[in-house]
Amino acid sequence: MSREPESSHKGAFAGVSWFEIALWKRILAAMVVGVIVGALWGEGAESIGWMGDLFIRLIRMIVVPLVFVTIVAGVVSMGDPSKLGSLGAKTIVLYMLTTLVAITIGLILAVLFQPGAGVDLTGAEPAAAMQEAVPLAERLMAIVPQNPFAALAEGDILATIFFALLIGVSLLTLGERGKPVADFMDASSDVVLRITHWIMEIAPFGVFALIARVTGAQGFDVLLNAVVLAVTVFIACAIHVIFMHGVVIMKMILKLSPVMFFRGARDAMLVAFSTSSSAATLPVSMSVAEENLGVKPIVASTVLPIGATINMDGTALYVGIVSVFAAQAFGIELSLTDYFLMAGTTTLVSVGTAAVPSASLFLMSAVMDTIGMSADQIAVTVGFIFIIDRPLDMLRTVVNITGDLSVSTAVANWEGEFDREIFEKPIKV
Repeated sequence: MSREPESSHKGAFAGVSWFEIALWKRILAAMVVGVIVGALWGEGAESIGWMGDLFIRLIRMIVVPLVFVTIVAGVVSMGDPSKLGSLGAKTIVLYMLTTLVAITIGLILAVLFQPGAGVDLTGAEPAAAMQEAVPLAERLMAIVPQNPFAALAEGDILATIFFALLIGVSLLTLGERGKPVADFMDASSDVVLRITHWIMEIAPFGVFALIARVTGAQGFDVLLNAVVLAVTVFIACAIHVIFMHGVVIMKMILKLSPVMFFRGARDAMLVAFSTSSSAATLPVSMSVAEENLGVKPIVASTVLPIGATINMDGTALYVGIVSVFAAQAFGIELSLTDYFLMAGTTTLVSVGTAAVPSASLFLMSAVMDTIGMSADQIAVTVGFIFIIDRPLDMLRTVVNITGDLSVSTAVANWEGEFDREIFEKPIKV
């Protein structure tokens, strides 16, 4: 598949200083300004929230066509459909392993830091209702769409991936007869990637509005209500990102520079922080994977959408910490067996987590239930956590996205679909 460098679409803006500034700098500056404006403006910042909503709508608009056409074009360019089985197996196994490591780190830090010790939850408002986690069997069955066009229209990513893989493999088996459709899909892939780049040019404005609205509505001082819990989550997220993805996967397994990896991933990490949504960040993740990390299209277009749907390292880590926090607050003694149960349950529950902001709040009950918490205790805990959830949600979404990009880089290496020159090229700072 042909890919133009990111800078090629900016020719019309040559000489304009705004577009010469690295995107991550523009986004970071927008976040800082957004915090200041939100803190000063307070709840009035809600009036500019429509800019953030528009940005989210734009990137959600492009997700399904981007996933569909890039997968089809990527499979055709691969030339060997048998590689898909190996690619898929490695992807699922690595995602589950990183999630298990994340929940383990979360549980260990929760035991060490004791965030729930001495916390009184009696004054917290119970959550009005909690959604049940989607059963794993039901989740797997939903991968095969009853109506593929309905799946595309509804934005069902896993069903879209499945249908796109079938189309791509069928085009390979048709050979020359399928070439016109294959060429159309290849061109369509370039079209949606170009649109993605255009959308990313307005990312700083959308990020500014999103951060201003969150800060104005809640303020980051809300974390003071549960400062030990917030610090525990922050440290756990940092350890998992740096240790698991930077040291273990990049340095020890792939023999790649962790610094270059984080540099290449930073645009996606910043967008993830501001949107709190893995699904909304997907187009950016696919863009940086191909252009900064050297992940070839077939891997980026397959592994990343799967990751946005089932890989929830940050969510697993967070749910584990909050479960231990609740147990400590209510004086529930936990045995080693309880910790193993929480680790296993959280790993599976994270697969059923929707890739939208604060979805994990409605999935904690499955994990808390394993340690004997009552429905009332669970409802009170969720009601308390809801107050401080958004800032912590922003942190754990960064962990999720970093995991997606780390796994895609690893799978690309193992499948021979990795361009080291792109990964190691200097990136404008």
